[in-house]
Amino acid sequence: MDRLLEACVTQGASDIHLVVERPPVLRIDGRLRSLETKILGPEDTAALMKSITPERNQQELQEEGGTDFGFAFGDAGRFRVSIFRQKGNISLVLRLIPSKIMTFEEIGLPKICAALCRRPRGMFLVTGPTGSGKTTTLACMVNYINENFDRHIITVEEPIEYYHTHKKSVICQREVGVDVPSFGEALRRVLRMDPDVILVGELRDLETIEAAVRAAETGHLVFSTVHTTSAAGTITRIIDVFPVDQQEQIRIQLSSNLIAVLSQALCPLALGKGRVAAYEFMVVTPAISNLIRENKTYRIDSSIQTGKKLGMQLLDEHLWQLYDGGKITLEEMLDKGRAPGALQDKATAKLEAMRGRLGARKKEKAKAEMEDLGPILRA
Repeated sequence: MDRLLEACVTQGASDIHLVVERPPVLRIDGRLRSLETKILGPEDTAALMKSITPERNQQELQEEGGTDFGFAFGDAGRFRVSIFRQKGNISLVLRLIPSKIMTFEEIGLPKICAALCRRPRGMFLVTGPTGSGKTTTLACMVNYINENFDRHIITVEEPIEYYHTHKKSVICQREVGVDVPSFGEALRRVLRMDPDVILVGELRDLETIEAAVRAAETGHLVFSTVHTTSAAGTITRIIDVFPVDQQEQIRIQLSSNLIAVLSQALCPLALGKGRVAAYEFMVVTPAISNLIRENKTYRIDSSIQTGKKLGMQLLDEHLWQLYDGGKITLEEMLDKGRAPGALQDKATAKLEAMRGRLGARKKEKAKAEMEDLGPILRA
């Protein structure tokens, strides 16, 4: 197992997949790469599991069929582990959590994010599919607050991924299943702990969402994640979790307490190794707050397009900028885009314009050559 973990770190992989009837597989720059080693059998994955899994989690695996935990791998970083049964065999997925927390500039976050982290209250949501870097973005924001302001920061995670040390702030990290039984229980008690900033690992159910909104209402800055792919979709998703008779109330609460939604997707670079993040960013202005309150979320995209001076942008706009700048491929842009048809048309139009300019240059060159040959031909 140590050799596998070392390979993950040295090759710059984000995940290790260990399943029966396949050799170990690394995810590098978003793509799966098999290692040139033996094919794993049921006894191999079971032995690898036991080598890193605490007794408590092995018991949970036996009872529930799956378990999650985290552990440190020297100074190289931490790994978040998901162990589960499939076809009666044990499989493992290990996600590498780097030890270094990146800055806003390194991950390309909009500059206004720093200003929003100064807010004394409200809810800031980071959204995107699994593996899109939500945890890294949240760690960056928490670290910025920790370094620059005297706050009491409390995180509730399952499991703890990035470990933060006390800097200018006091930071306490609670792990669900170890320090507290559930997200709901942690959030019920957190308001008695004199917090300024609360990070909730994920808004996954009605109880957690209610508690997080209540914390934002009572004067705290709340960060969390949702598995959605757009700002407008995030609001709709949260509201739809509630029973119909409570949806009007949650719309009013969100319109007053939501301060921003950052949706992101990770794209492999077209040239070289590494990935770049594409963002959709929405700051809740009075106009957008009014759209949330009036249940007109379908008009939020238009408000984002007109809010560029605040750093707002749609995901497809940023994907186009990355493609137009040569950072990502056309296929990657179309895969991650919300309106791939419109992006394809835009790319086609760009290609036709380039061909037109190339054709015009060829004609001008031919004309100049004929003018140079004119005296010779006349002679």
